[in-house]
Amino acid sequence: MDDMKNIAVRLMYDGTKYHGWQVQKSVSTISGTIEEALSRLYGEEIRIIGCGRTDAGVHGKQYCFSYKAKPSIPIERLPYAVNALLPSDIALQRAIYVPDDFNANLSCLKKEYTYLIYNSRIRDPFYVTRALFYPLSIDIDAMDKAALSFVGTHDFSAMRSVGTVTKTTIRTVYWCEIDVSEPFIEIRICADGFLYNMARAIVGTLLYVSEKKIAPEAISSLLEARDRRAAGPTVPPHGLYLTKLWYEGEAGKMFT
Repeated sequence: MDDMKNIAVRLMYDGTKYHGWQVQKSVSTISGTIEEALSRLYGEEIRIIGCGRTDAGVHGKQYCFSYKAKPSIPIERLPYAVNALLPSDIALQRAIYVPDDFNANLSCLKKEYTYLIYNSRIRDPFYVTRALFYPLSIDIDAMDKAALSFVGTHDFSAMRSVGTVTKTTIRTVYWCEIDVSEPFIEIRICADGFLYNMARAIVGTLLYVSEKKIAPEAISSLLEARDRRAAGPTVPPHGLYLTKLWYEGEAGKMFT
């Protein structure tokens, strides 16, 4: 084991055809597909650790995984070798050696998710699996006001779907911003961690604010009430992208 190296990898993927990141029996997943390619390349079973569990249909513009293996392949050539064994909707971009205690999940300082909305009366076939088609008019000013209430350290129980067990539902959101470039609307949320479906629930709540179903000034009390039923819906996964990661050291430089 002494000659094993810890490796961090940056990659991108289109999650349309996959049942999320995490390995599952009998269905295709991102990590399962990558592990199969790595195992073929190394000639032995390889298991990887991802920076988070993205759901079925969610995309990764920036993603990181780590694993340990013998340094039998030049690290600068690793992405090319693995990409030759991967489908075209997954692409490794860079790989580096990292300290033994590096863990793609536990070492991640914060993450940014971006939700893409296609705001038009007519849908665009090219964005059917890459953005939420939303034909109603959107009140950006009201959403901007509401978005500010999500910033800070809060209990986000009201923005969590029933799913994975977690030690605490308290998270710190560093920004929740809305950019408009017609017909696209981007909602960017950066936090030190995300609960199950948290980003999608925040977007659904902001859309409820736009639809006048929730008042912008009600967000703070909604969070304090910790009642998921009082918030907006969980929007579909295909508009969600993991867009930015932060790490210390050399791993962090891969994502600047």
